[in-house]
Amino acid sequence: MASSARSPKPRSGSAPAPDVETFLASLEHPQKPALLALRRIIRDADHAVGESVKWNAPSFHTSKHFATFQLRHRAGVQVVLHFGGKPRRDVTARARVVDPAGLLEWRGPDRATVTFADLPDVEAKREPFGAVLRQWITLLD
Repeated sequence: MASSARSPKPRSGSAPAPDVETFLASLEHPQKPALLALRRIIRDADHAVGESVKWNAPSFHTSKHFATFQLRHRAGVQVVLHFGGKPRRDVTARARVVDPAGLLEWRGPDRATVTFADLPDVEAKREPFGAVLRQWITLLD
């Protein structure tokens, strides 16, 4: 599914985006229940979270895109946390995000991944992942 070159305006509230609904309805993925649970956690992290299909996967934003599913990850489901499409050396998320559960695998000072094996793993990590997301969102602006 193609994506728009420009970032969408943030959606107020946590209403599902029609393009994401269509994308997920047609998605065949072995961990689809985990993906759907993660989508809910991400959308519930802040009332300003919106979603769209970007980079051929569900992507989430407030003022900027900050989380995108990596649908081709072989060991479960992966969420990439970022500050937009291009790396930003001016962002020091690594030094500012508290992650006592050790969920984040840092890929640079401004991006990290979180990997979940399956739906039970998502449920087990729901609270610490939500806490990481709320911190990440505060760093967007």
